[in-house]
Amino acid sequence: MTRYHPFLVVLHWLLAAMIIGGLIMGSQVLAATPNSDPFKMTSLLMHMSMGIAILALMIVRLIVRFATAKPPHADIGNPLLNTGAKAAHWAFYVLVIAMCASGLATANAAGLPAIVFGGSGDPLPANFDDIASRAAHGVIAILLGLLILAHVAAGIYHQFVRKDGLFARMWFGQRDA
Repeated sequence: MTRYHPFLVVLHWLLAAMIIGGLIMGSQVLAATPNSDPFKMTSLLMHMSMGIAILALMIVRLIVRFATAKPPHADIGNPLLNTGAKAAHWAFYVLVIAMCASGLATANAAGLPAIVFGGSGDPLPANFDDIASRAAHGVIAILLGLLILAHVAAGIYHQFVRKDGLFARMWFGQRDA
């Protein structure tokens, strides 16, 4: 087998776009918009909805990953790098799920579900700085961003330097049995 299941490929690329979009939304839009700005509510609605969707899709992805046949782990001839690559892939699951969990914890601590989704009419808190899970959310975002950069760099290295066809494993095409 040389390729992942097509549904896993779809989930990979869909989640990649959603996670990067969520990171950009959180770091560039939400962080720059004061809680007193009415646009913050729309931004939070989009960000929180995206986070919930990411969590649901990550759970589906884990189920599909365990339930489908997959190609063997790539071996580039260096045991340390091979182990690091496996660990990095599992770190994605851990960090994304932790990111979603810290976002949900922050939202609950700030009363956001009733404000954003329930239309309670209550104002947003002045800020979220005193919520511990908010600090964790920020740290996880940085770690996730760094992991994404390393993952993209590794993909580029495999595609253009090693030219080993590793990228094709997570792309569309005929699956060998």
